[in-house]
Amino acid sequence: MRSHHHRTLRATAAVCAALALAGPAPAAFAAAPAAPPRAAAAAAPDPFEGLTAAQIADRAVIATRAADSLRMTGRIVTDGQTLRVDFSVDSRGSCKGLIQVGGGTAELRRLDGIVYMKGDSAFWRSSMASQGVPEAQIAPTVELVRGRWIKIAPGQAGSDDLSGVCDIGSLLTGLDRDRAARRGLTRGPDDEIAGTPVATLVAHRPGAVTTTLSVAAEGTPYLLRIVRTGGSEPGSLALSDFGRPVKVTAPPADQTLDLSRLDDTGTGTAA
Repeated sequence: MRSHHHRTLRATAAVCAALALAGPAPAAFAAAPAAPPRAAAAAAPDPFEGLTAAQIADRAVIATRAADSLRMTGRIVTDGQTLRVDFSVDSRGSCKGLIQVGGGTAELRRLDGIVYMKGDSAFWRSSMASQGVPEAQIAPTVELVRGRWIKIAPGQAGSDDLSGVCDIGSLLTGLDRDRAARRGLTRGPDDEIAGTPVATLVAHRPGAVTTTLSVAAEGTPYLLRIVRTGGSEPGSLALSDFGRPVKVTAPPADQTLDLSRLDDTGTGTAA
């Protein structure tokens, strides 16, 4: 049974890794369209005057990576599946949030390096089926984890990918690594998100893929939204709640299943 459960964790890790690696989620599921810029905002001095679009993007990535905490919401399409995410993370690696995929939902928490995940039956079934796990293995695994939090310590199966979703730096790795791609950005019309004026940066890629970055033009130049249209993985991700404390508590011990204590019979042992 150990192998069944490890495959479950690998399936979940793949789902979570998509958040960090696959790019932002469908534009069709983005937040409500931003209101037209206010006249006052349009007349305000441009904090990015004299900077190229790439230089503005550089500032946004640096500022966002340095944030003490943030919240990210949106939908992600990867491998033909749509994932809805809502996570709050901080610079210490603590996080809490939800993942929805295939009609199922999972809650994830990370505290002191330990990852806890609790999914409903639909989530586990969808995650494992997408990885090709046979139904004969899915059913007993779903029964085993029903109503329980899976406790995943550092170094255990799925730990690295799941922890990466709770790391601000990891979430921005793609943008930070691909600095050459940022050279191709151009500045579009200024806009506004939830009352905050933003600079709009646009990049066109092969395959009719367009990525749009919205950078706060008031206060700290945080990255507030990423939208990608076209291609096989279009989408949108919104960032907010910068600096808001993220309070995470460990699940009750009697509701927790420690991955390291699973035995070959599949009965498991509460942590």
